Amino acid sequence: MDRLKEPKIIVFSTPACTYCNHVKRYFREKQIRFKDIDVSKDHKAAQDMQRRTGQSGVPVILINNRPVIGFDKNKINQLLGIK
Repeated sequence: MDRLKEPKIIVFSTPACTYCNHVKRYFREKQIRFKDIDVSKDHKAAQDMQRRTGQSGVPVILINNRPVIGFDKNKINQLLGIK
């Protein structure tokens, strides 16, 4: 993936969340860089996530500021332009 066009990805997650771990594993397998924010430790980030998306559950993924709720592989692939 071209580093200049690399998407900005933020994953709001918790360590105990199975789907969060699936999302992060998926990105690692695809060699896609992302920032992981543990909302169980970062309460400001949790509030920010809820303000941006209306969601309090995780995972919430922001791809270039576009939210994906849960591990929605089809939507993730669509936003990243991968198959």
